[in-house]
Order: sequence, then C-alpha cells, then structure tokens
Amino acid sequence: MFRNLTPVVKNLLLITVGVYVITAFLMPQLKSIFALYYVNSSRFLPFQFLTYMFMHADFWHLFSNMFGLFIFGPLLEQFLGPKKILILWMVCGVGSGLLYSGYTSFKMHQLDNKISAFYENPSPDLFSDFVKDNKHFFKSGVYDFIDAYSRNPEDSGLIQRAKENLMGIRDIQVNIPMVGASGALFGVLIAFGMLFPNTQLFLLFPPMPVKAKYLVLFYGLYTLYAILNNNPSDNVAHFAHLSGLVIGAGLVYYWKKDRKNFY
Repeated sequence: MFRNLTPVVKNLLLITVGVYVITAFLMPQLKSIFALYYVNSSRFLPFQFLTYMFMHADFWHLFSNMFGLFIFGPLLEQFLGPKKILILWMVCGVGSGLLYSGYTSFKMHQLDNKISAFYENPSPDLFSDFVKDNKHFFKSGVYDFIDAYSRNPEDSGLIQRAKENLMGIRDIQVNIPMVGASGALFGVLIAFGMLFPNTQLFLLFPPMPVKAKYLVLFYGLYTLYAILNNNPSDNVAHFAHLSGLVIGAGLVYYWKKDRKNFY
C-alpha cells in the first residue's frame, strides 16, 4: 500500500509526521510558537495560519488526520494532479485557520460583553451565569464562592475576586491554541465525496460498506450539529472542520465548472 502513495501525499505525510516527532520528543516548545492563537493574543503571529496545520495535540490526533490523507489522498492526486491536491490541502488548511479565527473573534466578543456587563453591574446572578457557561474552566470550589457572594452581594472584596475570576477565564480562553490538519483533511473528504460519490468505502466502526457521498454527508451534518450544540467542554474545533468542507467544496465546484482545469 505504501508503494502506491503518490508524491504529494507521501511528502505531506512525511513532513507532518516529522514535525510531530520534533515537537513531541525533541523540541516541544515549538508547538507553542507554531500553533494558531486568537489574533488578539500576545502569542499570535501571522505565520501561524500556515504552521498550525503541521502541529498535532497527540499521536491519535496525528494518526486520524494522516490516516484520512493516506486513504483518500492518493486517488485524488491521481485524478486532480499533484498541483491541485497540494492547492486543495493548503488552501483548505490555511482557509480553515482564517475562518476559525473569525469565529473565535466572535466568541471572544460575546465573552467580553458578558464580562463588561458584570463590571457595569456586579451581581451574584451574573457571576453564576458566567460560571454555568464556562464551568469546565472552574474548580468545584467556585460554588462555595458563589454561595458566599450571594449572601454578601455588596462585599467589595468578593466583587473584586469575582472580577479576577472573570478575567482569569478570559486569559485562559485567549491563549487556547488550535492545532492540526483537520481543516485540510475535511477539504480532501468533501473533494473525494464530490468527485467519487458512489465509491464504496468499508468502515471499521461499524464494519459496513457506505458510499463516499453518504460518509461525507454524515461528517458534515455531525460537524454542523456540534457547532450548534456548542458544548463548552468540547475542545474540538468543529468550525474549522466545517470551514474545510466549505472551502474544499468551493474549489472542486470551480474546477468541475471549468473542466479544462482538470487537464
């Protein structure tokens, strides 16, 4: 199977796995430089829109993305050619980072509005609502604090502690990085589903055959559901996945519309 790897797919696999080995075992500090941060974070650097897609959180994160590229990439490269498969991978990866950054900016704006509302009118209810929305960032002791604050809502010391908690959570969220080639991979998935919709794929879990178009549809619907469900404890960048699907679909639509681009 490895002998059937096409050149661009093989090089992307080698580079990404090589970078993972370096950042996981030799120079782990590089991950904090090359991961993608919120644009208003002090850690943000413009080149992160490119480099983040070569960083991965752990082995299984790396494996899932590279396995997808390994399965779907070679046939796409044979059909589209080396230049277009590389464009697809890079444009979907970088584009997902850009769109996800916009989404993150919107979420941070919402967070800032909630913090501003508390600063303007401090109250136990507002603080409690903030904790409910961000409970995965708090330790269990915060509920004892909420109880004490509720019984003493005018206590300046408790109000100050509440403000410090809010800003502490903001600092955490500002500096949560995004890593991984999932946006690029989802571009490859949608391209495969659009170009080879009736290709039968055999799933491992559950062990059953499914056409490519239905598999891509399932991924798309699940990603949309995860975004709408907005589980605060879910650390998967679902919006980046959706961005990869949309960008990949746009590229394939353009290439199919102008068929001479395939030759």
